[in-house]
Amino acid sequence: MHHSIEVMNLSYSYPDGHQALRGVSLNIQPGEKVALVGPNGAGKSTLILHLNGILAGQGEVRVCGMEARKENFSRLRAMIGMVFQSPEDQLFSPTVYDDVAFGPLYQGLPPDEVRCRVEEALAAVRMSDYASRVSHHLSMGEKKRIAIATVLSMQPEVLVLDEPTAGLDPRSRRSLIRLLDELPMTMLASTHDMLMVRELFPRMVIMDEGRVVADGLTAELMQDVALLEAHGLERPF
Repeated sequence: MHHSIEVMNLSYSYPDGHQALRGVSLNIQPGEKVALVGPNGAGKSTLILHLNGILAGQGEVRVCGMEARKENFSRLRAMIGMVFQSPEDQLFSPTVYDDVAFGPLYQGLPPDEVRCRVEEALAAVRMSDYASRVSHHLSMGEKKRIAIATVLSMQPEVLVLDEPTAGLDPRSRRSLIRLLDELPMTMLASTHDMLMVRELFPRMVIMDEGRVVADGLTAELMQDVALLEAHGLERPF
């Protein structure tokens, strides 16, 4: 059985010389829900972009046993569903249906299979009635759900989310948390939403200045106020 995500001693510097990752190691088992927290500039987004081969640093990155490299990009896209902070980065088709169908069509799946996948993905995010709608007319919460559906239609083994609740009003946030709670797949979410972390993610990984500074049970790390404060995190009440 492979780890869902395996990162070993990963370092990365941006072209301007800024070192964003310094020897990061992280293993995530199938079915685990893990939160990635830490201040801005800690390296969370940089780490995420290594998982699907968009960035490539020194060290080893494997997803479901496969090396995360550019040449494996299309296979990685099917295995790891990447949901970016801004849904606009993922929604660009004339209708919601077309957006959700894009990945499976690109993979060359037959039309019946594509239709089936779109219906399942929209049902999973409770947006079945929105297939013929225009994505950019939707609310932020609805767009987030459609963005998730666009990766669910690829039937990934791992879902990776960057700031999933950012920009959502309380009701949209609550329904998104319920939705993520119901999805049975391995999940890694980078977030500042510590209340969501406590509610949804049994395991928490704290990053700061390009390193993993703590990795453990959310319930235990949340008790360590000094640790949280040292890394710019607030314990939720």
